[in-house]
Amino acid sequence: MTEAAQREFEHDSPAGSPTSTVVICVYTDARWKLIAEALESLRLQTVQPTEVIVVVDHNEVLMARLRRAYPHLTVVPNVFERGLSGGRNTGVTRARSDVVVFLDDDARAHRDWLQTLLAPYRDPSVVGVGGAVVPDWGSAQPPEWFPDEFLWTVGCSYRGMPTSLAEVRNPIGANMSFRRSAFGPVGLFDPLVGRNDDHALPLGCEETEFSIRLRATLEGARIVYEPAAVAYHNVDPSRLSWRYFRQRCFAEGISKRRVSRVAKAPAPLRVERGYVTRTLTTGVAHEAAAMLRRPDRVRAQRIAGLFAGFSWTVAGYLREAWAASDVRKSRPKYLEGASSQNR
Repeated sequence: MTEAAQREFEHDSPAGSPTSTVVICVYTDARWKLIAEALESLRLQTVQPTEVIVVVDHNEVLMARLRRAYPHLTVVPNVFERGLSGGRNTGVTRARSDVVVFLDDDARAHRDWLQTLLAPYRDPSVVGVGGAVVPDWGSAQPPEWFPDEFLWTVGCSYRGMPTSLAEVRNPIGANMSFRRSAFGPVGLFDPLVGRNDDHALPLGCEETEFSIRLRATLEGARIVYEPAAVAYHNVDPSRLSWRYFRQRCFAEGISKRRVSRVAKAPAPLRVERGYVTRTLTTGVAHEAAAMLRRPDRVRAQRIAGLFAGFSWTVAGYLREAWAASDVRKSRPKYLEGASSQNR
């Protein structure tokens, strides 16, 4: 990112009154109803966003339909690599507000979501805020074996996350925000870490890598989690099978290994180690203690789910560790930010 490009990100409003751009990345007509619900939830906010940008990922038919249905919104094509990271990067470069907010196309925001999400920015040290992502199961229900500790596999907040405002390493991508000024020195999202056309598995973690890079670049920068800023995330029934659970855990392991390769920070996966040593072990202990008091098939299945999810994630991590490719060699220049390029 050049110095001129960095200057585009350097203007914030006075502390306490940030303006906001909400970015929603879309890619398929199959989610039209969900996209409409997401956009309607923005219209009903107690605090209105300064602008809404809908980024369409290489789908001209969908873009034309959106422009007809929502002429008052900014609907633009993804000008970066195909995939969620490219779409988010397009939204960042088009945004002109103090804070860039990301809401998934299959999520809808609570009425006071934006107001609550923006409040922590009164603290100038806060450069990122994430909110709670609550699963919307629709007419389906999660299978009995599904452990709440693995709700991240369907893009939602999981058991073990903070229950009140707290500093975190990174937010959940379906409901997150960053100061626009941070993207100048830090760069944009990495398309080689997240989901893209080059890999059939449901990869992720671009927000994790970006957050690690952000904190390593900006001294004293803080990212916080505000569970009162709620978005409801639709969970498609296809994601409630053992097959998807296995694929998502395996892909997460791959993504985490990629993050550890490119992250410019010591112990980038410290949070994951804490998740294993505290969240998962507590979950197993809780279910096992309940089993001893009253043997139950469902609890046995959840224990199996906890062990299986952990094992598949580790398998994905090891698979990527043994791979010959090095994602660092082909990283786009715009990931480094102007401050890195000028060192």
